[in-house]
Amino acid sequence: MQLTAITREVSASINRCQLSFHARQPIDIGKAIAQHKAYRDCLSELGVRIVSLPPEPELPDAVFVEDAAVVVDEVAIIPIMGAASRRSETASLVDALSRYRPITFLREPATLDGGDVLRVGRRIFAGLSQRTNSEGIAQLRETLGLYDYELQPVEVKGCLHLRSACSYIGNDTRFELLDVAEEEPTAANALLVNDVVIIPDAFPKTRTVLEQQGFRTWAIDLSELQKAEAGVTCGSLIFK
Repeated sequence: MQLTAITREVSASINRCQLSFHARQPIDIGKAIAQHKAYRDCLSELGVRIVSLPPEPELPDAVFVEDAAVVVDEVAIIPIMGAASRRSETASLVDALSRYRPITFLREPATLDGGDVLRVGRRIFAGLSQRTNSEGIAQLRETLGLYDYELQPVEVKGCLHLRSACSYIGNDTRFELLDVAEEEPTAANALLVNDVVIIPDAFPKTRTVLEQQGFRTWAIDLSELQKAEAGVTCGSLIFK
């Protein structure tokens, strides 16, 4: 079955993005737009059907659609995002997702970002982080439990989201840890699409580790978007 990726174009206001662990640097909007297009083109060339939403001019972080929903086979879950300034991002995303999945919503006082949710088959790891609270995890467990998913909370320290620190690039197999190079800590955010691991081109040592393990890789330039604490998973919601 073909994969679908929902993406959103870069907002001209991206320089006002939320930052938690990075010092603010000016983002070249033209380059960021070009890099995001190259990201979409990469997914398309790997056989993914792209649904590209227009930019949200007043929502600097809206390009990072991963945080605004949790999508599994049976349902799309719309969270209350941890940063209050981002909560309006979900409205137009609901319209797009409703064509593919039934929609359910988390309730206050829950907060949860999709970047804190890592799926491994029927097992879900949920990060307790600056953006996701215990009530968010509890409601996520309750909702996913209706579909026989098992949820495991994970405490997140020293980074924004759980998926800032780890990725799953297997195929529902047993775990084997691959450590990224010490000087490339954010390389742990990688995206597996149709047996190809997408990784930023800023992380050559980690790319070498992956290739030595037999993975095919595709390196892309995300240098401007990385200034907004983005990784390769942030820019899309991918599902069958």
